[in-house]
Amino acid sequence: MIRSGKFADKKILIVDKEEKVKNDRTWCFWENEPGLFEPIVAQHWKQAWFHANKFSRLLNLTPYQYKLIRGIDFYKYCFNLIRQHSNIHIRLGEVKGIESKGDTASLLIGEERINGRYIFNSIIFDRPVLKKKEYYLLQHFKGWVIETDRSFFNPREATLMDFRTNQDNETTFVYVMPFSETKALIEHTVFSEEVLPASKYDEGLKNYIEEVLQVSSYKVTETEFGIIPMTNHQFSASDNNIINIGTAGGQTKASSGYTFRFIQKHSAAIVDKLLNDKHPVIRTFSRRFHFYDSILLNILKHKKLSGERIFSDLFRKNKPQRLLWFLDNESSFIDELRIISSLPTMPFLKAGLRQL
Repeated sequence: MIRSGKFADKKILIVDKEEKVKNDRTWCFWENEPGLFEPIVAQHWKQAWFHANKFSRLLNLTPYQYKLIRGIDFYKYCFNLIRQHSNIHIRLGEVKGIESKGDTASLLIGEERINGRYIFNSIIFDRPVLKKKEYYLLQHFKGWVIETDRSFFNPREATLMDFRTNQDNETTFVYVMPFSETKALIEHTVFSEEVLPASKYDEGLKNYIEEVLQVSSYKVTETEFGIIPMTNHQFSASDNNIINIGTAGGQTKASSGYTFRFIQKHSAAIVDKLLNDKHPVIRTFSRRFHFYDSILLNILKHKKLSGERIFSDLFRKNKPQRLLWFLDNESSFIDELRIISSLPTMPFLKAGLRQL
């Protein structure tokens, strides 16, 4: 909205529960050209590894780059820009509820009610009630930024997925984002229905660093923890003048958890509607990709195949660019047929029939 230069006459309120002053998360995503947040990309890679117990490959991502943005850099960049505009106000407080009547949307902060033309809402107030054939898994992860006393990492090569880990907690993998030869973000990631005890993430990180990477001497300088819902539940795009955004607006890819780029595309489309005096509801739901995501969630939920087997087949039998198009919901039907044909036929056929 700021970049468009067209909203200086509008009063805009940003409400968040707490001030953003910590490096509490990291966003990783791929782009094939400079994006809106290019000035704060901390690191990018043109090559990335996939590892499994029986298969490894160094992936050439060109024309894509895999990019990393640190949470604190994102917050500083955005709020420095926001504070230059007197029509935008920031309010700290917990939103207790939102509603929309007629042309007015309103929210409650404590006992105070605030009205506006639109509310752009990213809050999931309650876990959704699932219908038949809907699934709700969690992608949960803990990351350490570690520093070593000698060179261990290649800063030109990231690791997208490494399944050389204990798979007792369902689909488990690690990704490695090196900043230099002696510094990297190591993230222990699990797809399952429940989060793990805190000690399990630390145990997984320690085992991976010492046994797989064979790094014996290191110090942990930063930590982060996150949970992303992986669900084929169809979140509502809007409720009159409440426009849902982010995960609450269905912008998380159900089969992968990737969200950052989907949010950027969704936000750009919302602003385009506002600039053209249209109701800013963007319906991004795709029956085709929803069906694909549902099949994978069905298989993971019912444990018909391991996540390691599925992702190994995908990365072994397909060009990485084709997979990135697919994960971006931008692939052609021909590409999708090639991807589907690279997977074990009977489990996916049965899951597809169940979803139909």
